[in-house]
Amino acid sequence: MIDPATPLGALLRLSHQLGDPQHSLAILGEGNTSTRLESGTFLVKASGSNLATLDENGVVECQPGVLVPLIQETGMADAAVDAALLQSRVRSDARKPSVEALFHAWLLNLPGINFVGHTHPVASTGILCSPLGPAFAQERTFPDAIVCCDVESVYVPYTDPGLRLAQEIATRTEDFLARHQRPPRVVLLANHGVITLGRTAEAVLAAMLMTEKAARIWLAAAALGGPVCLTPHDRARIAQRPDEALRQRVLKL
Repeated sequence: MIDPATPLGALLRLSHQLGDPQHSLAILGEGNTSTRLESGTFLVKASGSNLATLDENGVVECQPGVLVPLIQETGMADAAVDAALLQSRVRSDARKPSVEALFHAWLLNLPGINFVGHTHPVASTGILCSPLGPAFAQERTFPDAIVCCDVESVYVPYTDPGLRLAQEIATRTEDFLARHQRPPRVVLLANHGVITLGRTAEAVLAAMLMTEKAARIWLAAAALGGPVCLTPHDRARIAQRPDEALRQRVLKL
């Protein structure tokens, strides 16, 4: 039995929670998860694995040193990217990592980020398939969305999954870092889905579930005349409140 206190145990628990059908975040082989290891490598869901039923055989350990430098490459063919993914495996007999291991490797190199989750939530992806995607990323409609997801999310226009997507995520995340001096908690991918990242598996799950709740609230408000969003001053106030900071620590956010 895998110790739930280990990185692998925490990753499997997070995966099962994200893949739980009641949350409508991912079905079949959708989505992926990852965690950083003290050795400097990272664990990521293998291609084709199912989040809801993921076990240790559906996880592969990879070397970020092989994948992160690719973010600076241009014009790489798909075959070359696939070769790099296979080369990144610590064990050559392990399964192939998801092509999205590229952005997992880059995001896990950010300060304080130990876990990353990616899913295709129904309500959130619906908004991200509409012209309102950028506004959904920028605005907040209620305080808990700020507590769990920060004052804004990174928005990434639709980009071909794989290396190009990882590069676009890196570019737009670096802009967020420059403006806020901290990593984002949520990255929204137009016509694709949601990425959440954090210090703990609990933070990744909370941001994912709260993003989907925010999307459902946004859609409900849209049916009643449109969402009324918090002002920038209100967003900043919630983000700086000491009681909310305490709640984040208690919730392991």
